[in-house]
Amino acid sequence: MNTTPRPPAPDSTSVAAVAYPARAVAGAEAPLTAGTDRYMHAAAGALARAAVEEIRAARGAVPGARVLLLVGGGHNGGDALIAGALLARRGCAVTAAPAAEISRLHVTALAAARAAGVHLAADPRAAARAAAGGAAGADLVIDGLTGIGATGPLRPAAAELIAPLRAAGEQGERPFRVLAVDLPSGVGVDDGTLPGPVLAADRTVTFTCFKAAHLLPPAASLCGRVEVADLGLPVPDAAVLARRPADAELGRLLRVPGDHDHKYTRGVVGLWAGSQTYPGAAVLAASAAVRTGAGMARLAAPARVVDLVLARRPEVVPADGRCQALVIGPGTDPADAPRAAELDAALGRVLGEAGEPVDAVIDAGALPLLAARVASGGRCSPRHVLTPHAGEAAALLGELGERASRDAVEAAPAAAARRLVELTGATVLLKTTPTLIASPGGTLLSVHSGPGWLATAGSGDVLAGNIGALLAAGRADADNDVARGGGGAGAAPASCAALGVRLHALAAMRAAGLVDTDRAAHERAVSAGVGRLFARSGHPLAALDLTEALPAAWEQLWSAGQRPEQATA
Repeated sequence: MNTTPRPPAPDSTSVAAVAYPARAVAGAEAPLTAGTDRYMHAAAGALARAAVEEIRAARGAVPGARVLLLVGGGHNGGDALIAGALLARRGCAVTAAPAAEISRLHVTALAAARAAGVHLAADPRAAARAAAGGAAGADLVIDGLTGIGATGPLRPAAAELIAPLRAAGEQGERPFRVLAVDLPSGVGVDDGTLPGPVLAADRTVTFTCFKAAHLLPPAASLCGRVEVADLGLPVPDAAVLARRPADAELGRLLRVPGDHDHKYTRGVVGLWAGSQTYPGAAVLAASAAVRTGAGMARLAAPARVVDLVLARRPEVVPADGRCQALVIGPGTDPADAPRAAELDAALGRVLGEAGEPVDAVIDAGALPLLAARVASGGRCSPRHVLTPHAGEAAALLGELGERASRDAVEAAPAAAARRLVELTGATVLLKTTPTLIASPGGTLLSVHSGPGWLATAGSGDVLAGNIGALLAAGRADADNDVARGGGGAGAAPASCAALGVRLHALAAMRAAGLVDTDRAAHERAVSAGVGRLFARSGHPLAALDLTEALPAAWEQLWSAGQRPEQATA
């Protein structure tokens, strides 16, 4: 019986994850898979190996394990049947519950299952009884109901099969484990939506490459640990739908200052944060900017806010001035008229109304002010990073003439992020699980957003200050390059945003006690797929704890960037 606590979302980041459209994947595979079962047997072998690992983790011995196969009429159903045959030959008691008529199941796979002694439910009623029995008595459920070609919600027969299994509890809280073939059946393959009921997986084995549902919320959190099995099939030559950067890739964006650097060549960030009502947000944003490596942090805020910040961070300069990036909005309220007027003026400066646009993070109380400017004809650039959560994104869309609600954004966050990019011209960081970053003309980025302990007041203020420091560093690098006669190359704002999210997540893992502080132990855990990092629950953290953990997270990510590049999965 699986009695372990529900783990956070998987965090395997040794290689970049690149997701292609399902139709392109199928088209690339078709010429090689037509007329042969070779690749189906290879896929089933990968599934069976993963199943054995899950069974051992759940109950120890493999012989005698009870396995339930949920089988559809497509190739994924065939994969599940052959994997079930392999498990039956290893002494497992395997039952197959078809969601389609037996005559529609894959002929070769069905014959293999029968020959190995897999018990096959002969009709829909028997299949429903098998699924109900599996909810109470199975050690492992293999979900092969639908494949990457399916669209829309599960058909009634398939939905009926998963109903008792879903009722048994969430991942890690139910008496069985779920292994999904390619992806949990019923998710939106290309957009990560949930058009109907889905049986969440503890582990997913997909083939050839990632699919968007593995990276995009809300489906991503239902996939469990995702691994890609290489069957020798080609990756499609198609536009990428979504991408998760690797830690090594993000770590290479960090720069250790040299002997001739000074605060301006490292990057100066200006903070328009805090108010009489919410002064602590400025403390958090300023602390994050400093601890992320800003050469200098400036603060424009009411006197009470300045006093609180200087008491905590005396190196902050309480005056506006030369900056390479701004952070506008943490801890502010649009209803505070005097402060809102100051922020609105700063937004005009950011948008370049009186000169060149300025790199900026636009957060919290500044977002409604920005919406008003865009609605009246203003326009952002990719250098402006908006950081809404789902409610703020819905409000922004509403102010810009779109019909939106928080529920609608949470149901289709990728579409909401892309639409905000179209309407504003900005880079949009949508705070979901995982975090999504969309930019004009760029690939949608998915970044693991850290453990659930981050759901605490002030963590967003830390993220804003963190990203502001990285934007300032990126702009400083570009300015330094120009000074040396170069073309002004610097990290793209979307990359800075992804880097900031990852640093934020790693700092949270450290602050919550989810990372071994012993370097050798941590490196062993990372090389093993970071499984042991989530072997314990962790503990509560406060937002200010994140700022103290940022330097160690910075070093961890920088160290990852020093390793040789690995191939993209």
